[in-house]
Amino acid sequence: MTGDTDFTGKRVLVVGGSSGIGNGIAHGFRMRGAAVHVWGTRARAEDYDPAEGSDLTGLGYSCVDVADPDAIEAAPAPFDGLDVLVLSQGTVVYKRGEFARPGWDKVMAINLDSLMHCAQKFRAALAETRGSIVTVSSVAAYGANVGNPAYAASKAGAVSLTRTLANAFAAEGVRVNGIAPGLVDTKLTKVTTQHPERLAGSLARIPQGRLGTPEDMAGAVLFLASPLAAYVTGQTLIVDGGLTL
Repeated sequence: MTGDTDFTGKRVLVVGGSSGIGNGIAHGFRMRGAAVHVWGTRARAEDYDPAEGSDLTGLGYSCVDVADPDAIEAAPAPFDGLDVLVLSQGTVVYKRGEFARPGWDKVMAINLDSLMHCAQKFRAALAETRGSIVTVSSVAAYGANVGNPAYAASKAGAVSLTRTLANAFAAEGVRVNGIAPGLVDTKLTKVTTQHPERLAGSLARIPQGRLGTPEDMAGAVLFLASPLAAYVTGQTLIVDGGLTL
C-alpha cells in the first residue's frame, strides 16, 4: 500500500470502536496497515454480536467505561505511543428519557465529557508523534431534536470542543477535527431504520436517497487523519448525503 492514506506502522485508538460507526472506522484504518485498538463497554471482545454490527477481527480490545473519568484515567495505553485518536463513543436515551436527570447525565458524560478526558489523557502521546484527533459528532449538532435534548446539546458541544482543542493543541503539532454523520444504519438508529414508514420519511429528506454506512464515515475520518488534511484543523466535516442541505 502506498499513498497518503497508507497508515502502515501507525498506532490508532478508536474509542467506541466496538460497533457501528466506530467499528467501521477501526477497520478502515486496519485495512490500510495501522495497528488498531478499540475501547468498548463489554467485558470481552467475544461478548459482541456480529449481528449488531460488531467485528473485532484483527483489532485489539479493552473494556473502558468512558462515562467514568477515573476509568479513563486508569485505562492502560494500548501502545507505546499513539498516532491517531478517534473519539467515536456515543449513546442516546429514547422515549424522552433525556429530559430526566439520569438520562441527561448519562448522555452528556459519554457524548461530551469523555471526549475531553480522552483527549487530555493522550495529549502528550499525540504531541510526540504530531498526531491527530478525530471526533464523531452528528448533524443533530446543527438543529433541534425535540425528543433528545442531551444528545443534541452534547453533539453541538462536541463540535465546539473540536474547534477549541484544535486551537489549544496546534502549537504541539496535534490536529483536531471531526465528522458529523447524518443517518447511518447502526444499532443506535434502529428506532428509525427498522420502521418502514419512519425510514421512508427519512430517506425522502436525503438527496442521495440512501442511508450512510460506517464505511462512508470511515472514508472521511481517514482523510482527516491523513497527510492529505495536513493544513486542516478545528473543522467538523458533515457527512450526511445532503440531509442538512
